[in-house]
Amino acid sequence: MEFDFLKWIGHASFVLDVNGKTVYIDPFKIPEDSRKADAILITHPHFDHMNMEDISKIAGNETQIFVTKDSVDKIPIGKVVGVEPNKEYSSNILKFSTIPAYNTAADRLDKHPKANGWVGYILDTGNAKIYHAGDTDFVPEMEKIKVDLALLPMSGTYTMDPEEAISAALRIDAEKVAPMHYKAVLGLEKSKEAEDNFRRRISNSMIMKEIQEPFIF
Repeated sequence: MEFDFLKWIGHASFVLDVNGKTVYIDPFKIPEDSRKADAILITHPHFDHMNMEDISKIAGNETQIFVTKDSVDKIPIGKVVGVEPNKEYSSNILKFSTIPAYNTAADRLDKHPKANGWVGYILDTGNAKIYHAGDTDFVPEMEKIKVDLALLPMSGTYTMDPEEAISAALRIDAEKVAPMHYKAVLGLEKSKEAEDNFRRRISNSMIMKEIQEPFIF
């Protein structure tokens, strides 16, 4: 399956064409000339996922913005809807379900606690199902996922590291798996090593090219 309707902006940020509508996931470091958003999905309120400077570049009063319930009041623009894990949602623009996103590794439990109710999204475009995992470790809920493309973080520190992401990719039922959310944390040299290892060990891997230039925090 081709995914030419999906572009990786960089980090955990993506833009999709869904039935002629422009949908962003976790917009961050958005180019100034980007298309306006019909809908935005936000996985959690950390600055590199919910960034008001970037949201304001693409959102208008009619933009549908889906965000975790703890952050509904933090977004002063658009038509904001609160979401929670393990639910299904639909609008006149898109249809999606939410998957819990949280840390399980002992040294990361405070980064993305399960109790916060943060999410990943399974977006149904009509032609494909795309899973954006958000910031997470491998969690049991992933075992139930069946999608065309899974987008998995592999930075370590805040999420699965490259080895853990490879293990997750092998356990998720996805036609294709692509890593995300790693270059800014790993750095360019280690990112290249992680990509090469991911590509070598995951037969259904897909290494995407970013729209933006890679950056380091």
